[in-house]
Amino acid sequence: MQSTDLGNKESGKIWHRKPSPATRDGIIVNIIHNTSDYHPKVLRFLNVAFDGTGDCLIAGDHQGNIYVFDLYGNRFNLVQRTAQACTALAFNLRRKSEFLVALADYSIKCFDTVTKELVSWMRGHESSVFSISVHASGKYAITTSSDTAQLWDLDTFQRKRKLNIRQSVGIQKVFFLPLSNTILSCFKDNSIFAWECDTLFCKYQLPAPPESSSILYKVFAVTRDGRILAAGGKSNHLHLWCLEARQLFRIIQMPTKVRAIRHLEFLPDSFDAGSNQVLGVLSQDGIMRFINIQTCKLLFEIGSLDEGISSSVISPHGRYIASIMENGSLNIYSVQALTQEINKPPLPLVKVIEDLPKKKLSSSDLKMKVTSGRVQQPAKPRGSKTQTRILKQDLTGDFESKKNELPDGLNKKRLQILLKGYGEYPTKYRMFIWRSLLQLPENHTAFSSLIDKGTHVTFLNLQKKYPIKSRKLLRVLQRTLSALAHWSVIFSDTPYLPLLAFPFVKLFQNNQLICFEVIATLIINWCQHWFEYFPNPPINILSMIENVLAFHDKELLQHFIDHDITSQLYAWPLLETVFSEVLTREEWLKLFDNIFSNHPSFLLMTVVAYNICSRVPLLNCNLKDDFEFFFHHRNNLDINVVIRQVYHLMETTPTDIHPDSMLNVFVALTKGQYPVFNQYPKFIVDYQTQERERIRNDELDYLRERQTVEDMQAEVDQQRVEDEAWYQKQELLRKAEETRREMLLQEEEKIIQQRQRLAAVKRELQVKEMHLQDAARRRFLKLQQDQQEMELRRLDDEIGRKNLTENQAAVAKEMRADADAYRRKVDLEEHMFHKLIEAGETQSQKTQKWKEAEGKEFCLRSAKKASALSDASRKWFLKQEINAAVEHAENPCHKEEPRFQNEQEDSSCLPRTSHLNDSSEMHPSTQISLNRRAVEWDTTEQNLIQKVRNLRQRLTAQARHRCQTPHLLAA
Repeated sequence: MQSTDLGNKESGKIWHRKPSPATRDGIIVNIIHNTSDYHPKVLRFLNVAFDGTGDCLIAGDHQGNIYVFDLYGNRFNLVQRTAQACTALAFNLRRKSEFLVALADYSIKCFDTVTKELVSWMRGHESSVFSISVHASGKYAITTSSDTAQLWDLDTFQRKRKLNIRQSVGIQKVFFLPLSNTILSCFKDNSIFAWECDTLFCKYQLPAPPESSSILYKVFAVTRDGRILAAGGKSNHLHLWCLEARQLFRIIQMPTKVRAIRHLEFLPDSFDAGSNQVLGVLSQDGIMRFINIQTCKLLFEIGSLDEGISSSVISPHGRYIASIMENGSLNIYSVQALTQEINKPPLPLVKVIEDLPKKKLSSSDLKMKVTSGRVQQPAKPRGSKTQTRILKQDLTGDFESKKNELPDGLNKKRLQILLKGYGEYPTKYRMFIWRSLLQLPENHTAFSSLIDKGTHVTFLNLQKKYPIKSRKLLRVLQRTLSALAHWSVIFSDTPYLPLLAFPFVKLFQNNQLICFEVIATLIINWCQHWFEYFPNPPINILSMIENVLAFHDKELLQHFIDHDITSQLYAWPLLETVFSEVLTREEWLKLFDNIFSNHPSFLLMTVVAYNICSRVPLLNCNLKDDFEFFFHHRNNLDINVVIRQVYHLMETTPTDIHPDSMLNVFVALTKGQYPVFNQYPKFIVDYQTQERERIRNDELDYLRERQTVEDMQAEVDQQRVEDEAWYQKQELLRKAEETRREMLLQEEEKIIQQRQRLAAVKRELQVKEMHLQDAARRRFLKLQQDQQEMELRRLDDEIGRKNLTENQAAVAKEMRADADAYRRKVDLEEHMFHKLIEAGETQSQKTQKWKEAEGKEFCLRSAKKASALSDASRKWFLKQEINAAVEHAENPCHKEEPRFQNEQEDSSCLPRTSHLNDSSEMHPSTQISLNRRAVEWDTTEQNLIQKVRNLRQRLTAQARHRCQTPHLLAA
């Protein structure tokens, strides 16, 4: 077993020597991915998927590295780094180089393996996507997560539909049925629905499985023809559903060691027409067992308890199995090396029960009978003649039986009877019957040696002559033709070989070994004597056809002769294309069912029968172009009529002109190694080979001479280019010199212009200087004007101060008026007081009247004196305040002097009135009146003092403002 470590390489070979998988494990190569960092670690593969051809697969690891492995070209390439783990892959899109990958962030991206660029980015899932199913056309894809399934259009990468379900019912899997337009949805409650893809109309629902074997389905698989659904889960039971009948038709019980089934997948086969019989079952122990669902036999298994399998994918053609192991590596298995039982046919349709012979024949007796051509009677005991007849019949029957016996338990005679009865073999078993009729040896080693020689030089540019749309089909055709050319050199020069091989290549494109051996068997048996007149068409074969046609339809042959139509026109196009141009696929298959079941002369008779059955339109053709068109295009002809005509010709043609007398019987390919094919004029092929070699040598000489001439021409061209470059350089230098001169002239002109601009700037500066001087003069005049205005304002302030003095005088006058009014009020109160006294004295005793009058008079005089002193004190205080205010107004910038120098000094200037305070001689009512007057005087005095202070503060504020104004103007 070979092992390949990807390491940090982005590309390289998958294996370094030709793989030879062992039969016991079948491993072609084991692929691991270890990092080469300081702490190496294994990058585990998570998902793998094959492309449509089955020769390429794509795998992604848990770090988001996605590799493409080309098993045919033995190459791997790193095509994308997604930086996150992939949860699902799909590589079978309509555009072969694109693939889908579901990532851990619930998104799906589409990348191109060639350009390695992002094609599209699809979002919409809210949980991890674990399945991607692509429609057979490659146009649609279904992505499935645990809560929803979404249908995408891969042309626009837009979501078309979304499957919404109840939260309690989860999704197990949603996928397309192969080769159909049906979507199958499987839910966790075991319900399975089928939907129409275009309309999403529910076609049907499968019934519930029986309760006796009810399991919760976890995994599903469908055959390629979409008829059988296999389902399994946490049980060792497998349920097989027939989707056409919509019922459970079989329950398979796996071995007891199987407790749960983790994965199911059918193994495709080239000969079963999609009705796959082998199912791969991956169980919980990491072993994948392949069973036949019809015989319930275990065929083979991969994986082991030590090296368990995590998941597996089988290639579409059933040649490879890619398994992700539990250790994170990737194993590629060869199905052919694992088993030989897969391609074996089912039991024969007809079983023959034969009587035992009365006497066992010896080999000498049998040999003698064969060589003599008659039935030799062996020694017999005395008895009746019946025993002898029975022995003769048994001998003949035994010989015929051995002659008609085919591999795999089939009988050629019975197959011919079946073919004549139904007209064709069953489609399901056609490939198997062909393989038995042709007795293909399946020489894998010999075929591999031919393939390993690579593409033959003759077919390197095959696509130019035969532009086939399918790249896979072109590649298979190229390989098959190259193998034929390596087998025999004649086929490298056969111009019609691609036409001959193409229908078989198209039919067996998924099994190239069978394709090669069918074509080789056809050439050896049905193409006998074709190469004797090489490189011309086989004149001898065409003469046989013309002789048969002349015998059965002279009129048609005469028509061909009259219009100069030879057998190279009405027979050879049908032979070299083996009727593939004039028949449909179904008609061609039916025809070759009969060709492979009969003598090699049947093919030549088919050409004659085709012409005879088409005699009406051919007799109406008169132009050569019409004949050529007729034998190169499909015509309205019933192939069943042609086949019946062929059998009629085979029976009614005389022996002397019958082709079977000139062609050998069928000979199968030898097992192990293919036979040597030299049925051609060797000298012509050798001559052509020599001529080709001579032409090749001449071509090489011509190429060398042409190369020499081209080198000389290149040198001449180089010299010419250098000369032209030198002249161009000189021209550039001259132009550069002229450019420099022009630049100097331009610079001089610029200097002159700059000088002119400088003179203009100087003039502008002078003008600006004059303007500045004028502005300075204006500012000076403005300053003088401002000074005059300040002087005027000062005069106004003086006038204002004078007015203030006048206002102060008016205030003093007002205060004096208030004092006079107050004195008048006091006098009035005294007068009133006297009236009251007089009224009181009237009521008092007359004896004290005089005395009280004197006392009152004395009190009145005292009060007058006190009032006079108080008035004098108030006048003096008001005079001091007014003088201080006037002085402060006249000198506002001087520091403010204290209002009173000394309270004691002020008070000392006041007249003394302490002697008046003696009230011992006063009457109590008189004392009360005096006290009330004193309080009123004090209140009046306080009000006057407050008014004077307010006036002084207001004058001080005005004086300060006037004092600050000249400084502000000066600043």
